[in-house]
Amino acid sequence: MGWLIDTNIWIAVERGALSAADIHAITRQDPVYLSPINVAEIGLGLELLRSGSQKQRAAAMLRRLRRKPQLRITVDTAEVFGKLAGRLRKAGRDPHVRVNDLWLAAQAIERDLRLLTGNGKDFEDIPTLHVTVFKLP
Repeated sequence: MGWLIDTNIWIAVERGALSAADIHAITRQDPVYLSPINVAEIGLGLELLRSGSQKQRAAAMLRRLRRKPQLRITVDTAEVFGKLAGRLRKAGRDPHVRVNDLWLAAQAIERDLRLLTGNGKDFEDIPTLHVTVFKLP
């Protein structure tokens, strides 16, 4: 089994709040993947930053992350996403608020990956998703 890493974990590593060793202690020798959703979320944050050293560090982070093995969003991923969003809607929750989290969950479920996140609440109501929560400092 491999791992899909939530964007908040990638950001915590880049900020120095977590080390690569912290992540490795959880993922061990299993493969770790990047999602296009991670790239989109970090790209959004980068776009909102003003020019300066923080924006330069964020751009460098994005370049480093793009070297990681990346998962594709496929038709199968979209089908899983649709089912998850429908279940949430039927349960009275608005899936639009959590669209990026649902795409990550869909990718993890489709490929039978574990999801490593610092925000367990974002994923606690998604059935069949294997979530590991890393308490962020």
